[in-house]
Amino acid sequence: MRILMVCMGNICRSPLAEGIFRREVLEAGLDWEVDSAGTISWHAGSAPDPRSVAVARSNGLDITGQRARQILPADLHRFDYVFAMDSQNLRFLQQLPVSGNAQAKIHLYLGFAGNEEGNEVPDPYLDDAGFPVVYRMLESAAARVIDRILQETGSSRPLPANEILGV
Repeated sequence: MRILMVCMGNICRSPLAEGIFRREVLEAGLDWEVDSAGTISWHAGSAPDPRSVAVARSNGLDITGQRARQILPADLHRFDYVFAMDSQNLRFLQQLPVSGNAQAKIHLYLGFAGNEEGNEVPDPYLDDAGFPVVYRMLESAAARVIDRILQETGSSRPLPANEILGV
């Protein structure tokens, strides 16, 4: 399974979403690829925003190895699920020139997770206090998104190694 997280610049929300989701995938014992991209190229090649790095680090997550990149139409063919952080980026993704069923792969991340309180992850770029809020939103949704993907694909979570070994 290939998962892509998308926000505007790929330095705040989507790097956090990528890191959180990757950790959740690993903890679930799944062999999935997780990546992130932005709808604009302004920050291409840049590390995540220092405030995203700090909130991730304070939650035991290292996202310093990530680098921003702009999404390409080919990404919609390569990835199985493409998650936009908000409706503005969702509209951008829906306007990319792609063929086949690529458009069906695009979803609003929190909406896909079944978030009752709102479907958008707010952009914390202009609000330092927003970074911990965004982190909690993304972390809260990750397991639900994984469960929904598993349900849609008819898969299940692997058994933990200690259960397989009878420990």
